[in-house]
Amino acid sequence: MKKLSNLNWAWIGASVGAIAGYWYWKEIGCVTGTCPIKSQWQTMVPYGTLMGYLGTDLLQSFFKPKG
Repeated sequence: MKKLSNLNWAWIGASVGAIAGYWYWKEIGCVTGTCPIKSQWQTMVPYGTLMGYLGTDLLQSFFKPKG
């Protein structure tokens, strides 16, 4: 059985970020269509993926044991 500490949490965060990006576009989005990132799902999903990956990678580096 794989330990939780061996998981690559950044890729899990990227998946969650992609889902969150799509959900954000669907529920909140941009009413006028003039927002460059939020107006189309094709731009919001990769943006959410990138933010999820970077956020969890940053958190993982804080909690990673040194040594």
